[in-house]
Amino acid sequence: MIGRLWRRNKVLLIAFVAVAALAVFFTFRTVMMAVYWADQRHLDQPIAGWMTPRYVSRAWDLPPDLVAGALLLDRAEKPGRQTLAEIARDRGVAPEDLIAALETAIRKHRAGE
Repeated sequence: MIGRLWRRNKVLLIAFVAVAALAVFFTFRTVMMAVYWADQRHLDQPIAGWMTPRYVSRAWDLPPDLVAGALLLDRAEKPGRQTLAEIARDRGVAPEDLIAALETAIRKHRAGE
């Protein structure tokens, strides 16, 4: 039976296996991200140069626009996976200055300003 099914529907079976593999991959990825962010150790970590703006946004539960504004990022250019240290280097500023500006924006946001 499987041999006949394979001969008649090779493309459909290959497509089904590919879609099933993708579903398993994305389910695993979603579960891993949920487990990671559920761990309290990953929330409100001290900001460091290795972090990306997206990571800071998630770790500190901030709107992405707030982080982008604090870092003076143009939303149209999307920094991708650039770290804070790389963004600072590209701008010719010290990473500590960039981190300080971000921390100031976080304090103001949390204070309701």
